[in-house]
Order: sequence, then structure tokens, then C-alpha cells
Amino acid sequence: MDMGMRRDVGMSGDADSGGDADAGGGVESGGEQVVVVGAGPVGLWLAAELRLGGASVTVLETREERNPHSKALTVHPRTLEILASRGVAEAFLAEGGRIPSGHFGGLTDRMDFGALDTPYPFTLALPQARTEELLEEYALSAGARIRRGHRVTGLLRQRDSVSVRAEGPEGPYELRAAYVVGCDGTRSVVRDAAGIDFPGTDVTTWGWLGDVVLDSPPEGPGLNVSTIEGGLMAVPLPGGIHRFVGIARDDVRAEPPGALTLEELRAKVVRIAGDDFGMRDPVWLSRFGNATRQAARYRSGRVLLAGDAAHMHFPTGGVGLNVGVQDATNLGWKLAAVVAGGAPGSLLDSYHDERHPVGADLLESTRAQTALMTAFTPEGQALRAVLSTLIATRPEFSRDLAERVSGLAVAYPPEPPVPGHSLTGRRAPDLALAGGDGGPGTGLFALLRNGRHVLLDLTGDLTGDLTGDLTGGSTGEWDRLAAAPVRRLTVHSAPLSAPHPDWSGVRAALIRPDGHVAWASAEPDDEALLGAVREALAAVPH
Repeated sequence: MDMGMRRDVGMSGDADSGGDADAGGGVESGGEQVVVVGAGPVGLWLAAELRLGGASVTVLETREERNPHSKALTVHPRTLEILASRGVAEAFLAEGGRIPSGHFGGLTDRMDFGALDTPYPFTLALPQARTEELLEEYALSAGARIRRGHRVTGLLRQRDSVSVRAEGPEGPYELRAAYVVGCDGTRSVVRDAAGIDFPGTDVTTWGWLGDVVLDSPPEGPGLNVSTIEGGLMAVPLPGGIHRFVGIARDDVRAEPPGALTLEELRAKVVRIAGDDFGMRDPVWLSRFGNATRQAARYRSGRVLLAGDAAHMHFPTGGVGLNVGVQDATNLGWKLAAVVAGGAPGSLLDSYHDERHPVGADLLESTRAQTALMTAFTPEGQALRAVLSTLIATRPEFSRDLAERVSGLAVAYPPEPPVPGHSLTGRRAPDLALAGGDGGPGTGLFALLRNGRHVLLDLTGDLTGDLTGDLTGGSTGEWDRLAAAPVRRLTVHSAPLSAPHPDWSGVRAALIRPDGHVAWASAEPDDEALLGAVREALAAVPH
């Protein structure tokens, strides 16, 4: 066996087979293993992840055509890493604008993303409409079915399936599925039909945005102004359009202020920035509130939630789309393993356990940023000035905020009985890995493209004892390990080709399909390390 060689090994279960009722079986002919409701970025990415794991999926979307207006413009570094881990990042990078910094609460001084440990130390400016178009192309190429103009009206839950009630172009119908995932936004029909509570707080502040033509646009790549009258930002969009987004003093109110007009937008911008920049020909004018809510549960039996259906908040920092895609990445491999690989349905409980705290942190951050953005008093302006100065003068403070906002800081608690290591649960960086026998090396993200767990043998020769006969037969250590609950595995046996400070001394690691470390060890004794690998493979859920 050649060391350093990549091996993709199928394990315990046919990717196209079902299992018992708890594992997602019992889908009637003409049904689906998974129905995803909502063809926004979260639903489309989840559909692609499910297909990568071997699950059949249909996406139901109310809109007949994609929304031309883009609520979101920002793709964060962790989302770019996820796209790269599936081999699709280049299409986004080719079109988006790279911004090497980000704002926290609209503060004047910006977080430096260049200090982040990632191949993508920037935010990518790309309109959501184009992001959705690229994600839809990817999901369709993966084999997902997308039905537009199909409005979901309710659910009927049985012990071993869920029937989705919908109205399509040819009238009402029901589609039976093993599982249903609501990716249908803050007014989620799926969440309501499943009886999942959505507690939180109501609107106290109204933000606004306007996509307009400017005859005299501000100089530079963007504008960020904060005064006692309010705060606003302006950024260029494709097609000669600029977007203004902001909050004025009179927007701190619970009562809905009515539809935004060009005249009102002009007055707000002039009051805050002192100029209307030749504003004309609005393409889209909108308001949004700061109502903040989170689903009490991300899973109720065979119904799950992701994205805005699970959490709503003020859109500070452009994080919503990104956290939703990261929800889908966490859920996708688990749900595919349940319905297509025979894993127990209880694996899906870890989706709530891991992602609900991330959603809670998201809500805390957006509330804090909203408080900063509405700090219009002299005291509030002083607070903004102090925090802004800390970002500019304390690199560690700036980096900590940037890691949080970008999603790079997310870590999940280790699953017992896997022994604890400081890396366990953390996101794995794009480690540079040597090739065997002097062959070309690779990065970790490239190894994750098939959506499998990745076993890194950083000693370069441990798996020679571990694997036995890889090509067939019923004997050998590998065949005995096939009973372990890891459905599919990619093994890479080679050391790091470039050092990484956090990975110094690590001799073996198991990386989940979503790029988080399931297990890692610096055990110096080969026999003990081999035993630890066996335990890790036996303990990690699939």
C-alpha cells in the first residue's frame, strides 16, 4: 500500500437504501426521502448536501421565479471555506468583490479580515440573487428536484413519514417524505405546522435600504457615516446601482412607519450624510425591523428547521445567509446518513444541540450591534468611539470579533465517549498535506469534496497497520472496522507539508464532512494511537 495516497472507502450501508422507521425508511413509491421547503440559499445548499450524501430530495418553492432583489450581499470567509470544501468556490470568487475588512455595529474602524487563518481573508460582495442562481445550478447538477410555484400549506405527520400538503400549478396535492426541512424564512409555514415555538422580542427599531442610481456617488469603495442623527452605509452594486442602508433617529419606534419612498430616503441620507449624492431612479426600497426570535427546537420528530425559519434578527453585518448555509452544512451530512445510510434518527438531535447555541450567539451579537447602531445620544456616540478605537488599536480584539462574525470561531462540544483534545469540535483549517512517496500534496478542503469523513494519518504510516486488505475479502483490520458507525471514509496518510501552530504534535485526526474535527490525538505511542483511532471510528456518529 502506498502511503500518502487518498482512498475513498464505502462502509456499512448502500447509499440508496433506506432503513427502519427511525432511520428514514417507509417512504412510499413516488415519495421522497427528504422534502426541503424553500429555494433560497439555505434550501438550495441543503439540497445539494443531501444529494452528495446519497439522499433523494425535492425542493418546493412558492415563487415561480427567483426574487430579483437581493436582501443579502455578503459571503463570509467560513461560507467560502464550505463552498471550497465542495469544489464550487471558484464560481463565486470569480464574480464577487473582495473586501478585506468588515464592520461591527457600523463602527467607523473596521475589523481586519486579513489576520484570519483562512485562504479567504475577506468578505465577498455578491448579490443574493446571483448567489441563489449559482447554488441552484449546483443543486440541479447534483440531482436535486426543484419545483417552483408550489406553495406548502401544511403537514400531516405519521410515525414513519411526513406528508407535505401543497398547491401547485395543477392544484393541491400531497407529497410523502421521510423528513421535511423548513428553509422557508421567518414566516415559516413548516415551523408553524410543526407547532415549534418561535419566542423572542418584537420590533423596536426600523432599518431601511434603497437601491438607487447616483449621479454623484461617494468616493472610494463605500461610505460609512455615523452621527447623532443616525448611521448609514452605501455600497456599489452591479449595473450602476448603489445601495443605501441605515437607521435614523426617528426610526427607533415600534410602530410600522409605512412604505419607504424615495423622498423619505433622500431626506434621511441628507440629514445623516449632508448630501443626497444625486439620488434617483430607485430600483428597490424596503424597510426591515429588529424583531429577534429563535425556534425553541430545530427538530421536532421528522421535521427540522434551518436558516431564517430557525432564527430571525436585525441584518447587521450580513451574517444571516451565512449562518443559514452553515446550518445546512451541519444538517446535510447527518440527514443524508440517516435516510440513505441507515444511521439512527437520534443522530439528528445533535443538529439542534450544535446549531441552536450558534443561533443564540448570533442573536446576542446582532442585538449588541443594533444597540451600537442606535446609540444616537452623546453618551452612545462616546461608546461607539471607544469601541471603534479598540478595534483600530488592539489587533487581538479586532481578530476575535472578526472570527466571531465570519463564523470561523464556531466550535461544537465533543461527543462522548470520544477523548477530549483541544481541537475536537473546532473547524479544521485548510491544512497543507504532503503527498506520499514524494507525490503532489493537497489541502484538507480538497479531501472533503466528496462529503465523506476524512481520516488524517499524519504519521504517514499508521494506516498500513490499520487498513489491511482494502480491495475485497472479509478479513483484515479494515473489514472489522467497517462495523464502526462511519458510513464512508477518505483516508489520507501523510504528514503536514507546512506547519500549523494549532496542529503541532497532532498525529491523527478524524474530520467530519462539515469540516469540524470529530477527534484528534497527539498520542506518541503507535499502538496506543492505533487503538485510539479504532475507538474514535467506533464512537463518532455517521
